[in-house]
This record gives sequence, structure tokens and C-alpha cells, in this order.
Amino acid sequence: MYRIDRSRFDRRTFLKSSALSIAASTLPFSGALAAPKKGGHFRMGKAHGQTTDTLDPGTAENYFMNALLHGIHGRLTEVAQDGTLKPEVAESWEASPDATEYRFRLRQGLTFHDGKSVTVEDVIASINHHRGKDSTSAAGPIVAPIENISAEGSDTVVFKLKGGNADFPFTLSDFHLPICPSVDGKIDWRSGIGCGSYVLKEFNPGVLARFERNPNHWNQDVAWFGSIEMITLLDQNARTTALVAGDVDAIDRVDLRAAGLMARRPNLKIQSVPGNQHYVFAMATNTDPFTDNHVRMALKHAVNREELVEKILFGYGSVGNDHPIGAGQRYFNHDLPQRQYDPDKARWHLQQAGLDNLTISLSGSDAAFVNNVDAITLYQNSAKSCGIDLTPIREPKDGYWSDVWMKKPFTSVYWAGRPVEDQMFTTVYSCGASWNDTAWCNKRFQELLVAARSELDESTRRNMYWEMQDLVANEGGAVIPMFANYVFAMNDKIGHGAFGANWDVDGERWMERWWFQ
Repeated sequence: MYRIDRSRFDRRTFLKSSALSIAASTLPFSGALAAPKKGGHFRMGKAHGQTTDTLDPGTAENYFMNALLHGIHGRLTEVAQDGTLKPEVAESWEASPDATEYRFRLRQGLTFHDGKSVTVEDVIASINHHRGKDSTSAAGPIVAPIENISAEGSDTVVFKLKGGNADFPFTLSDFHLPICPSVDGKIDWRSGIGCGSYVLKEFNPGVLARFERNPNHWNQDVAWFGSIEMITLLDQNARTTALVAGDVDAIDRVDLRAAGLMARRPNLKIQSVPGNQHYVFAMATNTDPFTDNHVRMALKHAVNREELVEKILFGYGSVGNDHPIGAGQRYFNHDLPQRQYDPDKARWHLQQAGLDNLTISLSGSDAAFVNNVDAITLYQNSAKSCGIDLTPIREPKDGYWSDVWMKKPFTSVYWAGRPVEDQMFTTVYSCGASWNDTAWCNKRFQELLVAARSELDESTRRNMYWEMQDLVANEGGAVIPMFANYVFAMNDKIGHGAFGANWDVDGERWMERWWFQ
């Protein structure tokens, strides 16, 4: 098995082998490329992965597992590089006029890695895995509107919804919703057998995963690498030096402070792709002092957003406005006033909460986002002028998502965003959602969430989503100071097309979209 010499991964080695530059490629396309060819062993270094990871798609919570699930599995639909939706396991679908019923017709001849045919029963069991009142799946909230799933013949699955949902086909592209083989109505996720373009050969949680190309995949125009090794490299310096030294072919989560140095090297390419990824300081609204919205508003006014974009993102992003909808999305509320750093307003809100000052701690780790603790330190400095004593807590990288996030009352987190507004709001801000990391539950928001989903009038629907963004920004528990570009790097041997922006690193479908030139 391939082994990495971790002793070579130090910042001094990297700096010695590089020259200073401030330039970085932001082009989503690599220029004139030869036609893709099959073959070669590709190595990806990921800033994600922990020892508690499992192959249960409902519990996947980081980009390592996102990429793994995209590689070995298929879903009914797929978000293309241009953000449109295209068929994957389903070859087509149709909706009733009120969007309360959908029929998905499956591709014929699809098989799992063990040769078993993909059936309508597998599809039904795979979606039902995330349904029910006892479900702890992260996808539970987005499939909750499904009232019933049934088979129509041997090739069609019928979804009946509790209300209309024009975006429902996008929901089924979520990486938590792969089609797995089933037995007696239950899916077999432990084996790692899927119908995707790569076969899982080894999975060592928190360390690595190995894959081989699936020669029987239905689409022969994807999956160019013969084999792939995806390696967990949580340490920023380790990832950087691994790429520079040639021990891996690509990495995610580039250290933005070193992006210029890396771009200077003739054999490396830095890619910066705008998307819906945003960085969050999440307050548990069911825990004091965050139960008081005035405290939450004080903390929102106490952060200097422009400073964070400049010093943490180095310009690879934009300021956030305390809601998760990106400026490029269909129903982005461009009339919502941009929140500014305002010590006077922060102090006023503390006074309304009956406080002269506030002492709190904020947990963070590079597992949440690169330079996260540095960001908290900047937040600490800006908060001082607001009467807020904020103490950064550096948490371990391994186990951060299982032991810190949603366990402590004020934590750092990244969210990739979702292709459509309903999916983002339902996953993170709906009452009782498994990943509602602010524990926020707002009656008006819930009413709008359900109503907007089934509203087919474009203007009315837009007004609903605009109000929902206002509610999250002004009453929710999320401080969202910045939207971050996806910044990743690769050697110049890698060929690719336009990059998808629905997740990091080409929508985390790099396994089947990239090739060796």
C-alpha cells in the first residue's frame, strides 16, 4: 500500500522550495486540453475525515465522506457543473401539475458493484432509510415532506408529497441520499457496495480510502482514473507540503496565506470557485445567554466582517449577512440591509438584555475552516469595543464534529450551502432538524418554509424566501460573517472541465470528472 512520508510535511520545507507571489488562478477552466483518457493512480489530500466516520450515508458530515459517497454511489439526480439538474440513476422524471406527485423512471441495466441489478425496491429502501420519526439522518428533514413512496411496475418510483414542491428533484441529488442495495426493505450500507463509478477497496476512517474504477458503470464517459487514494491530512502544513513535494496530486482547503507561494510554482494550479460556502459561528439558542435575541444581535454587530474577508479569506470570498443564501442564488434577498460592525448597537442590545457586559467562549478548530482560531481571535479583538469578552477555545481537529459541534453552546462551522433555498433552510434551520446547530425554532419561519415549498407563483414564493432570510438574519442564532470561495490546488498533470460550485472541489465529484493529461 502507498505510504506518505509525513516527516517531509513541514512549513519550512515548503517555504524553502517556493518563491513569493500574490497571484492565484481563479479560472474555472484549465484551457485547451487534450481529450480525457483513462488510467493512472490519483491521490487526493483532504482536510477532512475523522475516526468516527462510518459508511452510513445518513451520518456523513464532512467533505471526505461527501466525496467518498459521490464516488461509490449513484443518486436519482445529479447537480451538473453549471448548476442545472440532470438524471443519474433515474433516466427521467415528471411531476403532476401541482408538484405534489413525481414519477422517476430508472435507467435499465444498472447494477451494483457485486453484479446485483438496481431495482425500484432498492430506491424505495434507500430513501426510507432517512424517513420516520426516529430518524437521526441529516437528510431526515429534506425527505420529511414525502408522504408515500411506491413502485409502479419494475422501472418507476412514485413519490407522493404532503404538499407541492417544485424543487423536489434537487432534493434527491443530496449526497446523503445514495441508492444502496437492499434486503427485506433495509439498505446494506456497511459493505460499501454501490452503483457508482468507483468501487471501494479499503476504508480506514480518519486515515484513507482506496478506490478502483468500476468497469461496469453505466456511463463510460466518466471516471477516468484507474485507481484513487483519498488521504486524510487534517494539518494545513501537511497538505500543502504533500502537494508541493508531489506526494499527492491535489488538495482541498488551500492555506490562503500560502496560495500566492503555491501559484508561483510552474507545476501547480490554484483554483478559486465562488459558491454558497459560508463560515458560521453558531449559537445554541436553547442555552443561556443565547436564548435572548438581544445577546445574539449584540454578537452579530460585534464582528468586523470586512476584516475577516481580508485577513482570513485574503479576498477569496465576500461578507455575509447572517443568513445562508448566497448572492448568486435564485431568491437571494438583495434588499436586506448589510449588517455592519457597530459597537454602539452591540452595546445597546446588551443593555436591552439587562447586561453591562458579556463573557463567553467560542470553540473552533481548523476542522471547521482554515485559520478558524485566527478568525475567532479577530472576533475577540473587535468584540472588546462592544463590551464583550470573547475567549477563543482551540479544539482538537479529530473528533471536532462528533465531540464539539452541536455539543458546546458556541461553535465554529462551515456550510457548503445547497443548490436551492428550501434544501438549505430545511437542513439547518427547521425546527428539530438533526443538523440545526443553533437549535433555533421559529413559528413564522416554519410556516413560510412549508408554504414556500408548495407555492408555484414566482413572485409570492420570492417574497416568502426574502422574509425567511430576514428572520434568520435578525432572529436566528447564526453569525455568518463571510462567504468563502472554494479554493483548492492541483498539479499540472490534472485535466478537468468547468468546476461545479454546489460543493467544494468540483461539487466533490472530482473522482469521475478529472483525468491525467
